[in-house]
Amino acid sequence: MDIDMSRRNRKPRLLEEEEMDRLREYVDSIHYSARYSDDQYEYRHVQLPKDMLKKIPADYFDSAKGTLKLLWEQEWRSLGITQSLGWEHYEVHEPEPHILLFKRPLNYQPPVSQ
Repeated sequence: MDIDMSRRNRKPRLLEEEEMDRLREYVDSIHYSARYSDDQYEYRHVQLPKDMLKKIPADYFDSAKGTLKLLWEQEWRSLGITQSLGWEHYEVHEPEPHILLFKRPLNYQPPVSQ
């Protein structure tokens, strides 16, 4: 289940301060699922408030699908999504485009800084 890099911005597009200000009112309403897993990954989904999608800049969206692009970590964190390290946005639940799917390897250990 590799990430389709063509569904991302070429490089992270960080939000401007005014764009972040428009999203702040929604941050406390973001819902995080419990974790679930298979033999390789643990998963969770993050449900954004539907009205929040209307405030996210257009270049975060995939015009062909009408959903958010697959977001780089810096992008989803700038939207106000907070999770521990190692999570990767790998899919958008197309029937409900406000639901973002995340995964990370089982037993993920963050790199040790020296």
